[in-house]
Amino acid sequence: MEEHANPAITIGPVTFDLTILAMSTLAVLVVFGFVFWTSRQMKLKPTGKQNVLEYVFDFIYGVARDNLGEHYAKQYMPFLFTMFGLVLVANNLGLITHLQNHEGGLLWTSPTANMAYCFALSLIVAVFCHFEGLKEKGLKGYLHNFLQPMKLMLPMNLLEEVTNVVSLALRLYGNIYAGEIVIGLLLKLAFVDWFWTPISFVLLLVWLAFSVFISSLQAYVFTLLSAMYIGKKVNGH
Repeated sequence: MEEHANPAITIGPVTFDLTILAMSTLAVLVVFGFVFWTSRQMKLKPTGKQNVLEYVFDFIYGVARDNLGEHYAKQYMPFLFTMFGLVLVANNLGLITHLQNHEGGLLWTSPTANMAYCFALSLIVAVFCHFEGLKEKGLKGYLHNFLQPMKLMLPMNLLEEVTNVVSLALRLYGNIYAGEIVIGLLLKLAFVDWFWTPISFVLLLVWLAFSVFISSLQAYVFTLLSAMYIGKKVNGH
């Protein structure tokens, strides 16, 4: 699925993309570091860094509450908060720099600019939704959801489950991948001729600002849709 031969290691029948593994690990560490740093010495009246953490928490809690209700919002906040933080950081890593090896393989990129990575995230959400729906409603109630509003809708409901996974992954991948492609083109433009260098620099700054906005928006949309899918499985909303 990738256009570039990224550094990789093969173990048995499985090939691991080392760039994606490294960037994913970095994203996890950034999210963990942020939460760890902002949650030290918390006070009843928040100030400074604690305000930042509580603002992000309240923002995601609002998304969860609107789609899950008060009870389920508290129950699934850890999952949604973690997913939002991971996707937000992963989306923006590729905006920091652009590194390639001599073979054209990427050494630094946003993990979410990789289609397989986005599908993996989408599948995690799907499996989590089905597992929680089965746990909350039991087997009979879980299967009954596929027959709503009538039994004839079973094929369409099953198809919807597939399209949810595909659309969730492709929406995220398409936006982040396209953003990195444009950044690469603007960087190449800077070396075409001295005349284009300042123009490329200005366009790059504008595009980077726009990309940060789009990346943050996509993290919000991914979390919002995840909350909606969970809500549909556990409480029928």
